Amino acid sequence: MTMTNNTTPTGAPLITVPAARHLTTAGAATALIGTFLAWTWTAEFPGDLTVTGYPGGLQVLTLVGAALTLLLALSGYGIKGLRWLTPGGANSPVRLAAIGVLGTTGFTIGAISVELGGIVNLEPGAWVSLAGAIIAVAASLGLPTDQPLDDTIKHNPLDRFLNTLRAPAPERAKDLPNWAEILIIAAAFGVALHVFTYGIDTEYAELFIGYIISVAFGFTALNRAGLISRITRLTTKHRNVTLAAALVAAFCFPFTQQNEQYALIGANILIFATVALGLNVVVGLAGLLDLGYVAFLGVGAYAAALVSGSPLSPVGVQFPFWAAVLTGAAASLVFGVVIGAPTLRLRGDYLAIVTLGFGEIFRLTVNALNGVSGPDLTNGSQGIPSIPDLNLFGFDFGISHDIAGFTLGRSANYYLLMLVFTAVVVLVFRRSGESRIGRAWVAIREDETAATAMGINAFRLKLLAFALGATLAGLAGTVQAHVSYTVTPEQYQFAGSVPPNSAFLLAAVILGGMGTLSGPLVGAALLYLIPAKLQFMQDYQLFLFGIALILLMRFRPEGLVADRRKQLEFHETGQLDVPAEDAPLTQTTAGTTKAGA
Repeated sequence: MTMTNNTTPTGAPLITVPAARHLTTAGAATALIGTFLAWTWTAEFPGDLTVTGYPGGLQVLTLVGAALTLLLALSGYGIKGLRWLTPGGANSPVRLAAIGVLGTTGFTIGAISVELGGIVNLEPGAWVSLAGAIIAVAASLGLPTDQPLDDTIKHNPLDRFLNTLRAPAPERAKDLPNWAEILIIAAAFGVALHVFTYGIDTEYAELFIGYIISVAFGFTALNRAGLISRITRLTTKHRNVTLAAALVAAFCFPFTQQNEQYALIGANILIFATVALGLNVVVGLAGLLDLGYVAFLGVGAYAAALVSGSPLSPVGVQFPFWAAVLTGAAASLVFGVVIGAPTLRLRGDYLAIVTLGFGEIFRLTVNALNGVSGPDLTNGSQGIPSIPDLNLFGFDFGISHDIAGFTLGRSANYYLLMLVFTAVVVLVFRRSGESRIGRAWVAIREDETAATAMGINAFRLKLLAFALGATLAGLAGTVQAHVSYTVTPEQYQFAGSVPPNSAFLLAAVILGGMGTLSGPLVGAALLYLIPAKLQFMQDYQLFLFGIALILLMRFRPEGLVADRRKQLEFHETGQLDVPAEDAPLTQTTAGTTKAGA
């Protein structure tokens, strides 16, 4: 049972709790009904919101958000069959879901007004949904808080409002049969696949922005409700099943795509995510700040391009794909060892500066190997174009294939190939992270001096992490060369508007959660998908990502997907690091401090 504080967020209640719950429910229902009415009179606005009785485009997002708000509000009544929706917080999820509905609806009305020339272009359905969303948000503020605020400290209105969006952790659920828990995991990944596919399939920027708003508030609401925590507990319990379910869901993705462009986005996301996971070995596990990591991706791509049969390759040879993969991985490994051996005795900012220099030296070097400034090896700024498509065991990756009634194009073929490489990298990361070497990396990351004092050979292990990360990036580079048809020096910069580059890779690791398995995958998917869908923001991407990282460091420094160690490190706990002198060891002293401070 969820315990709530029986006071409204602002102190004295303006309306009774039952009235607030009734109004919240009614507002959500009103917003839902409004989606079945026309929102504008002309089909010039994308999504055709002129149809009555059949929601389309952004109306669907408001419909889903309103339905979620309605279900969470009904769960607060204690209705049998719905109480499982809120094992954590009962009221903060309702507020978050209602705010998400208001955000999506308000954005849609604003977009219609701007693009069509004023609010005169709105039909009654838009006003009905907006009024319902406003009522739901306003009434939800009258619901009790799920987590009491410390009244011994004076809080400002912002603190009090933010406290209304917090919720306690859910109690441990009773164990279900293994088959039932596996079915829940499979269903969760099925829903995640559908949500991700919907985001990639969005055809215009307005729909994608509404999608981002809806997913952000909907996911946060489910997290506050405790459902995400319970699913996470199940995935932790059944790790092998979870990895298999994730692999199956990823395998099904290209079969849901009819547009070749969207399948190409999926393939590039996998490339970006795989390289980010390799960087996670260096940064997340070993704690080595590498600002030139994209150069290892370039080494693998160039090595594979030189030996893959390109007519403009100065080498003039064509290796089988497996040999080209080994060549790219080996070249990146050699560069990792050569660069790491003399530099890894440095720490912190000094190491970051050296790796940043290596990344720029690589780009300038391949740009200079054009037969004029240096040997003719990389064709300089022109790069190595016309890299032929792969042909493995008679399967030509450059043409479409019909499999079980589904047509897989070129991008889908390379997506499935990259999925195999991603699975290999995930396996390597997981096994190395859980090994004795992985624990030694974590010890070096936390305190290298203490780790060395305990007998750990810090230099050797840091060099091993550096070499392993470089090798994984080289593997991804061999596939990237074939997907993009060409490799050029400008593809491998420290920062730029087109990922992958070192800044975006590092941001993906930090955003997702350093040292975790799924964190960099999530971070890379977000950082690649958002620029790909919002082309009009291309000139402001670095600025916007900088703002996003600042907000992340302020509100969730452990990343979107964090392990228990990071959560304890960055968030306050209810215990003191050192007990008070007059307190018995068997008692808990009141107070809060940051774990590890």
